Amino acid sequence: MNLFASEKNNDYINLNLPDADVVYYPHFFSEKKADRYFETLLNETNWQQDDITVFGKTYQQPRLTALYGENGKSYTYSGITMKPLPFTSLLKEIKDLIETITKETFTTVLLNLYRNGQDSNGWHSDDEKELGKNPVIASVSFGAERVFHLKHKADKNLKKSIQLQHGSLLTMKGSTQKKWKHQLPKTKKVDSPRINLTFRAIK
Repeated sequence: MNLFASEKNNDYINLNLPDADVVYYPHFFSEKKADRYFETLLNETNWQQDDITVFGKTYQQPRLTALYGENGKSYTYSGITMKPLPFTSLLKEIKDLIETITKETFTTVLLNLYRNGQDSNGWHSDDEKELGKNPVIASVSFGAERVFHLKHKADKNLKKSIQLQHGSLLTMKGSTQKKWKHQLPKTKKVDSPRINLTFRAIK
């Protein structure tokens, strides 16, 4: 039995991971719309680069970030507290499209700009207290394709990698954040930027 067999149905792929609910929509946005979103977000987002402390050492995060929200609630992760800017009309447009397909309501979006393959995000789970018990994360990708890794927290043999395409959507629900970690590793194969939007609901 192939544990990671994908089940294709129309335009989405269920990754069929144990202890998780992860679904990938490779062509959620048309190429034309994805191109427009990418250019606008790249040039009009209020990007910032925060310091992060890991094992007592402080260094600049290897990516740029921005937080937008509609309820004014701040978001804290890895010792960084971000206060949201109000949703732009473009972010609201993207949010509405995602909410239509997921049947979920999102209050906040964390944006990441990976300037090239040397920008990355290490192993982590989106399991902060303010996200609730089983948070739903909707992750949109624009720009350069990057490989996204998942690994089970208890069973080290359970791993999955997926290439996140320009204009794609990845949703993580249920116990995914409790049972799995994910990362976006560095790569020498990519020298152009990728923008990632992770929609979530802050309780």
